[in-house]
Amino acid sequence: MAVRKRPCIAWSGVSKRIPVLLFCAEAIVSKDVAIRSVGELGLQDCAYGEPSCSWHTGQSRIPRGSPNDFNLMWTGSHLKPYFLRSLQDFQKVNHFPRSYELTRKDRLYKNIQRMQQTHGFQNFHIVPQTFVLPAEYQEFSSSFSKYKGAWIIKPVASCRGRGWSALSQIPLDENILASRYISNPLLIDGFKFDVRLYVLVTSYDPLLIYLYEEGLARFATVKYDHATANIKNQFMHLTNYSVNKKSSDYISCDGPEVEDYGNKWSMSAMLRYLRQEGKDTTLLEDLIIKALLSAEIHIATACKMFVPHRCNCFELYGFDVLIDSNLKPWLLEVNLSPSLACDAPLDLKIKASMITDMFSLVGFVCQDPLLRQPRPDRAGIDSRMKNPPQKPQHQRPPSANSADSEAQREKPGAKLAESTLSLTAEEMKVLRRVQEEYDRRGGFVRIFPTPDTWELYSGYLEYKTSMNAMLASKLFHGRSVISRSRSRMKDTISLVVGTFYTHHVVQYERRLLSLEARKQRRKPGRAPAGRRRAGLKASQSPHVSENEDGVEGETELKSPHLHTNTALEQTSQPKVNLLHILQQGWDLSKVQARMAFCSYLHRVQLRLLAESRANMGPSWTQKEHDQMKR
Repeated sequence: MAVRKRPCIAWSGVSKRIPVLLFCAEAIVSKDVAIRSVGELGLQDCAYGEPSCSWHTGQSRIPRGSPNDFNLMWTGSHLKPYFLRSLQDFQKVNHFPRSYELTRKDRLYKNIQRMQQTHGFQNFHIVPQTFVLPAEYQEFSSSFSKYKGAWIIKPVASCRGRGWSALSQIPLDENILASRYISNPLLIDGFKFDVRLYVLVTSYDPLLIYLYEEGLARFATVKYDHATANIKNQFMHLTNYSVNKKSSDYISCDGPEVEDYGNKWSMSAMLRYLRQEGKDTTLLEDLIIKALLSAEIHIATACKMFVPHRCNCFELYGFDVLIDSNLKPWLLEVNLSPSLACDAPLDLKIKASMITDMFSLVGFVCQDPLLRQPRPDRAGIDSRMKNPPQKPQHQRPPSANSADSEAQREKPGAKLAESTLSLTAEEMKVLRRVQEEYDRRGGFVRIFPTPDTWELYSGYLEYKTSMNAMLASKLFHGRSVISRSRSRMKDTISLVVGTFYTHHVVQYERRLLSLEARKQRRKPGRAPAGRRRAGLKASQSPHVSENEDGVEGETELKSPHLHTNTALEQTSQPKVNLLHILQQGWDLSKVQARMAFCSYLHRVQLRLLAESRANMGPSWTQKEHDQMKR
C-alpha cells in the first residue's frame, strides 16, 4: 500500500497493478526528491537516464547497447518501418508512420482538397486557395488572372518561414506551393499575429485528438500595412518567432506572469483580449478535427501495416492558425516537431506544463527494457492479427445516429458491464486505455470523440474500422444526441460548432499557474495529475469528467469571464509587477494600464485619508463624538 501513495505513479490495467509514470512541471523549481526523480526526466536537462532514450534540445540519440533498450524514442524525423515493426508493447515513439500526409504542405493541401470534393467545399474550407507547382501551373495561371490580390510562394517541406517569398517569379524546377495571401488578418494594436496550438494524437484507430488548453500568440514586429510596396517585408507579414526575433523591434518579456506584453503572448491572454474587445472565434477545434480527418485514412493504414501495438505511437503537432478580420480561422501549416525551446519565461511555463501533461497522458509503463527481451518470433507481427478476423466493411462506419438507434433497442437500465459483454478482448483493452488516458489528461482537452463532435464529424471518417463506432457507443452510452442530417449540417455547422466550443472556452481563457505558484500549492503526497489552472479547486476543474459509463459530463463553472478579478483569482494568481515594467521603459497593455491607474487612484485615496486624519485635532475628535451622541 505504501507504493500506491507515491505522487508520481498512477495505476492502470484491469486490476490496477500496472504502474504508469506521472510527470510534474514544478519539478524544475521543486526540492521534493520524489517529484524531481520523475519530473527531471522531461524538464531539467531533457536527458533520459540509461537505458532509456535521451533527448537533448529536440535531438534524440539511441542509447548504448541494443537499439531496442528504451522506453521512449523521441526523434525529430520519421522512423523506418523495420524499426517500428520491432517495437514492444511498452515502448513508445513520438511519430506515426506517414504523418507527413499532415505535415508536408503539399500533402496537407491535397488531402483537404480531396475532402472538399467528397464532402463539399464549404465543409472543408479551412485553408486558403493553394496550388502545387509546377503540376498545377495552368490552373494557377487561370486563377491568378482572375484574382489580382497577393500570392505567396512556400516550399512544400520547410518551416520557420524559410523559403517564403512574395510572388515575383515562379521557379518551375522544384515543387512549391502558391497560396492566396490572406490580406485581411485580425490585428491587435495594429500588428498581425498567428496562434500556435499544441495538438496531441494518441491513436488513429480509433481516432483520439487532444488540444492543449494553452498555446502561444506570435506577433509580427512591424505594424501591418496591406500596401503592395510592403509585401516583401517579412517582419510585417510573417509571424514566425524564428524570423521576428532577428528584428531590432522585437520585444521580449522577462516575466512569466506577464502574458500580454511584447511579441509573444499566451493564447489565453489573446482570447481574453478579444473577448474584452467584443470579439470571439469559435472554430479552432473544428479546424483541427477536419485537418486530422483529411489524413486519417493514410496514417491509420500505415499504422496497421507497420506498428505492432496500438499504443506504440503518439504525436504532438504544432498547428499554426491565422484569424482574419471576420474571425474565421485559417490553417497555415501543421508542424511535425513543434519547437520546444524555452527562450523566455512564458515559454517555459507553457511548454513545461504541456510536455509533462503530454507524457502523463500518453502513459509510460514502469518497465525496464533490459529485463524485457522481445521474442524471436515477435518482430513484425501485429498483435491485432491475433484476434479472429472480421469481415471487411464496404460501407461507411456507422454514425452516431445508428449508435443511438442501437442504444434505444437495448433494455432500459442496462449497465456498462452488461453492454461490454459483446466486446472482444482487443476492444476492451482499447476502451480501458481511452478511459485511463482521459483520467491522466491534465491540461489537455479531448476534442474528438465527444458526444457533439462524434455527431458532427463521424460521417467524415474514411478508415474502415469498427473501433471508432465501438468507442462512441460505449463512451456516450445513454447520452442523447440531437440527430441532424448531413444536408442540414452545411447550414448549421457554425452554430453547432460554436455550441460545443463554448464547453471548453473557459478553460482556454484561463491563466496557467506559474511553476513557483504550482510548487507552493502542491500538498505533500498529492498526485501531480490534479488540475493546474489558477483559481480552481479539484472539484471546480473546467475539464469535463467521465462517469462510470464513460459519458462525458460538463462541470459547472460559475464565471465565464476570466479577465474579471474575482477574490479567488487574486489570492491564487501572483501579482504582476507593474512598477518593474514601467522602470524598464516597457509599454503597458490596456489591461495593465487600467490596473496601474486603479492602483494609482487607490494610493491617492489612502494618502488623502491619512492626511485628513493627521490634520484632525482633539477638537475635531470631540466634535465627532458630540455629533454621534446627537
